[in-house]
This record gives sequence, C-alpha cells and structure tokens, in this order.
Amino acid sequence: MATSDRRLLRGAQSRQTIARHAADVASLEGLGGLSIGRLATDLGLSKSGVQTLFGTKERLQLAAAESARQAFLAAVIRPASATPHGAARLRALTEHWIAYAETPLFPGGCFWAANLPDFDSRPGKVRDALSGHHRDWLTTLATELREAVDTGEIAGLDADLTAFQIDAVLTAANTALRLGEPDATDMARRVVDGFLTPPR
Repeated sequence: MATSDRRLLRGAQSRQTIARHAADVASLEGLGGLSIGRLATDLGLSKSGVQTLFGTKERLQLAAAESARQAFLAAVIRPASATPHGAARLRALTEHWIAYAETPLFPGGCFWAANLPDFDSRPGKVRDALSGHHRDWLTTLATELREAVDTGEIAGLDADLTAFQIDAVLTAANTALRLGEPDATDMARRVVDGFLTPPR
C-alpha cells in the first residue's frame, strides 16, 4: 500500500510540474502550440510517461489552464482577500494584477491575454475553461465595485460595465509591458483611480 501511495504521489507531483511548465510555454506560444513531446524534452522526461499522465493534447491544455488559474489565485486573488471589501480590495486586486503582469508570473505575461484570443471562436472544453476563468475574474471585480457603491465609498456606477473596462485596461497594460512600455501600469492605475472617486 505504501509503495502504491508513493507512486500516486510521484505521479501527482509530476503532473503538477508538467502542467505548470505547459502554462509557462502557453503564455509565450499559446495552448495550441503545446505538445507532449515538446514538454517531455523540456523537462527531461519520457514522452510515454507524459502521455500516460495526460493522454490527449486537450487534457494537457486543460491541465495547463488549471495550473495557470491556481497560480493566479495564489498571486492575485488570495493576497487581496486580506483587504476589506469594496474600494480597498479593488485597489489591492489591481495592484496584485499589475505585479502579476510586471514580474511576470508567466514568462509571456498574462496567460489569458495570450490564449483567449486563440480560443474565443473555437468551441470546446478549452474555450469553456478559459472563458470561465475570465468570467470569474470579471465577477470578482464587479462584486467589489458593487460593495463600494452600496457602502457609499464611491459614486454610483454600473459595476459590470466598470469591471469590463478595468479588465480591458489591465489587458492593454499587459500588452504594453510586453512591448517595453513601462509607463503602462501607471496609466492603468490612473484609470482605476478614476472609477474609485468618492461621491461628492
């Protein structure tokens, strides 16, 4: 039993390592460019071993997307959760997102900015996963905006529309950073600050 447990643990650890490397590669080259052979070569593993863990390219893509989601939650969402709801948390989410793109967490910058455009018109499980992750992010932003409006911290606004606008600005900042424009993050902060104006 102990031997079987150790084998399962090693398999799970290998799967996590491969999925995270796949997310890194996909941030640069897209999920469509992933291959089991490429990842096996990169990580010094056997192709058959990687094949056994994932089976199909689609399952590999889904594992990469989930690995990216978990990394994003750890880097952006969870740290901001220590901040009070409303405007303060929205600012924290924005700052952690900017750090996620500036550092960057993935070598190609924002994982979803790199992959959503490739899959937005390709129905299937990968598109559904990426779309769901993006929808969760927009919902998180909108929830904090509604809280800030309801408590009178900021002037009344359409939370869903403003979340859409903030996301668009952050995505544009990610692209600008990849193009070597460091002032992009300051401009993104100014846009967000404009939405967080206290009521007169």
